[in-house]
Amino acid sequence: MIHYISNTGGGAPVNFEQAILDGFAIDGGLYVPTELPQISLATLTSWQGLSYQELALEVLSLFIDETTIPRTDLREIIQTAYAPFELKSVIPLKPLKSVPNTFMLELFHGPTLSFKDVGQAFLINVVNYFLKRKEQHLSVIVATTGDTGPAAAYFAAGKSNMDAWVLYPSGMITPEQERQMTTLPHPNIHPVAVAGCPDGGDDLDLVIANLYANIPFKEQLQLSSVNSINWGRILMQSVHYFYGYLLAIDKVGEPIHMSVPSGGFGNLCAGGLARKMGLPIKCFVIANNRNDSLNRIFTKGLFLKAPLYETPASAIDILIPYNFWRYLYFCEGVQSEQIKHWKTTFDTTGQLQFEEATFESYRRGFLSYQVSNAATLSTIKSVYEAEQYLLDPHGAVAIQAAQQLSDQLGTEKMVCLATAHPAKFSKVIKEALQVTQLPSEATHPSIEKAKSKGEKKHSCHHDYLESALMEMMEVNWAFTKGKKEIS
Repeated sequence: MIHYISNTGGGAPVNFEQAILDGFAIDGGLYVPTELPQISLATLTSWQGLSYQELALEVLSLFIDETTIPRTDLREIIQTAYAPFELKSVIPLKPLKSVPNTFMLELFHGPTLSFKDVGQAFLINVVNYFLKRKEQHLSVIVATTGDTGPAAAYFAAGKSNMDAWVLYPSGMITPEQERQMTTLPHPNIHPVAVAGCPDGGDDLDLVIANLYANIPFKEQLQLSSVNSINWGRILMQSVHYFYGYLLAIDKVGEPIHMSVPSGGFGNLCAGGLARKMGLPIKCFVIANNRNDSLNRIFTKGLFLKAPLYETPASAIDILIPYNFWRYLYFCEGVQSEQIKHWKTTFDTTGQLQFEEATFESYRRGFLSYQVSNAATLSTIKSVYEAEQYLLDPHGAVAIQAAQQLSDQLGTEKMVCLATAHPAKFSKVIKEALQVTQLPSEATHPSIEKAKSKGEKKHSCHHDYLESALMEMMEVNWAFTKGKKEIS
């Protein structure tokens, strides 16, 4: 049985269920498996032709013991999770005509039109499975820079054994993303617009960390999270790397590249772990926007909290890529004690310079590039004019980074991750295409429908957020515990 431990070394090993329901490990670290299963080329070959759901069952079964979730139950959870997706294939792969040897892995065909649906669909359904079995209620809290929140809210909506508190920096996500959360009528969904966040979602993450550190409050409200600090999100996201690889290759064993728009390193952490399990990805391109948090780490070995810039690719406007700490655990020569020391140093000083040996260990198999705002917009325009394929700003960052690094990458196929539907970024698309009327490719029925719905949300200034949240959550918990009925 695979157990799960904190990447910073505290606490005893736990099973998959406990790791998922806890979110953070007991010492504030991130859960990691005690071992990574190795997947042979023969196994990969046997997986060719599987549907996304069938492949997910095979990958997840390597990490989830049957005593925790029987295989028949796991299959049902997966089928339920992906039933709301628009396409039966869940994730299609589309070749680009105007960019040679390049493919788009479209991860945005879920109900909230972003790749976060792919992870949240499974995670929230598996949390619901555990809560029903234990007859427990959970308070789920997440911070969002635009896509995590809508996905978490959608999949939690109406579930009688959880309340979802979704925090977002007011004015720093698109109106479309905001309305995906605020127009849900379900009483267990609590969007919170937070003013006064100069560092965007990173400011909200600090408040959530404080609530987790308040042990009496955490235990009283059964606090957990379904953002990418939760191991379940990383595990599920590893599946689309296997799936995308098998769609792209001509023969198992063929090396390919993947370009990933990233800010918090959650999606890339999943990809990096898939490669450590045996997936033949030759190079990952880390596609960073102007905030440059990951580019600094992978070109200079510098972990630094710098001022936040708002960019067209707003979902990756992130300063602290906290899942990088999780990936470090699996790098050669790195120990839990070191990760704890590095985190403490960074938390105290706001920066950390890695020594050469660690730098060389974690950057192996990665290239990174910082994409400017202007290049993001021009990439959207050039691809659309060339072939009527409309990128969202994050997909454009992935394409542009891959193109800029093409001389270093060689001739292998490039799979770029398209992480959101362009309909979520109408203002950016109008600016990029220099139009006043959106083309049909930049619209979606669900986005249009949300425009005519009523909204409900809480509003708070960041200066008072922690105490205000505690009061709201405690009152809601008392009411819920008095009224709820497990269903």
